[in-house]
Amino acid sequence: MALLPYLLIKVSWVVGSLMGLLPVGHGFGMAEWVVLNTVTVGMAAIGIASALALVRPWGMRIPGAPVVFCVWVGSGFLVSILPFGVLGALLDAGGGSPGGAGDPADPAMPVWEGVLVQFGFLGMGLGLTLAVPAYLRRRWPASFAGRVGDGPRTALPWAAVVGAAIGLCWLYWAAGGTVGIAHPAERVTDWYVLGAVSGFWALACSAAVGIITRARPARLPRAVPLVFGWVGSGSLFAWSGWKLPVTLYVAWADPVGARPPEHLAVAVVLHLCAVVAGAAMLRTLVRSHRRQDSS
Repeated sequence: MALLPYLLIKVSWVVGSLMGLLPVGHGFGMAEWVVLNTVTVGMAAIGIASALALVRPWGMRIPGAPVVFCVWVGSGFLVSILPFGVLGALLDAGGGSPGGAGDPADPAMPVWEGVLVQFGFLGMGLGLTLAVPAYLRRRWPASFAGRVGDGPRTALPWAAVVGAAIGLCWLYWAAGGTVGIAHPAERVTDWYVLGAVSGFWALACSAAVGIITRARPARLPRAVPLVFGWVGSGSLFAWSGWKLPVTLYVAWADPVGARPPEHLAVAVVLHLCAVVAGAAMLRTLVRSHRRQDSS
């Protein structure tokens, strides 16, 4: 219910722009605007269906893998966008859009639409916080049980090292670093905030995966690193999975008004590595759970 207004707003943007009743977002052509918002309509619809699967009886009867994947991606988006929205509202004094990081900023968007969009994100985030652990406990009762030291000790996976390196790079940029930055003037408040939040989650999930695979500290409840590993790897995968095709499109089409702060080649490499590392860390978490069950 919380995400439904967002879905309807995006549908109205697509239909209204095609009928000439609503303006196209600044810096977008008609085709780009329709495609981008159609994608977000589909994402919202999948999010609503996934939320229902977590709480309705039929969600326990369908295959678990697509449900887990969809809510993992949704958690990854929301865990970054919620603090980003709060901090951006507190710090921004007209700082502009996040440079392609999230929904396209439309200067003509009414205030009430912006409030409904933020309400949708907040409601979905709070709902997933309650529904995801409850679903996992019902379907896989041992998912959060035990302590870190109960499982076997394995080598630190390469994905945790790559994730940590990516997180340090994003935090370096958020702190004002200029290596790898092509257009310093394009760094707005939103870009700094989202970079800092994303960098934090990249480091957090890398540390969580390292704790689980190294089985230290032994008495720490497994639920703690699992939560940080889950949302952090989802943040890496989801946000870079969103930014990667956008960055590739900007590099290929060079649209007017689209000039991200980072060097495009650097951004492409970072986002590609983040997608692969995020997926690999989720696989490590799933495998560690299976090894513990078998032991």
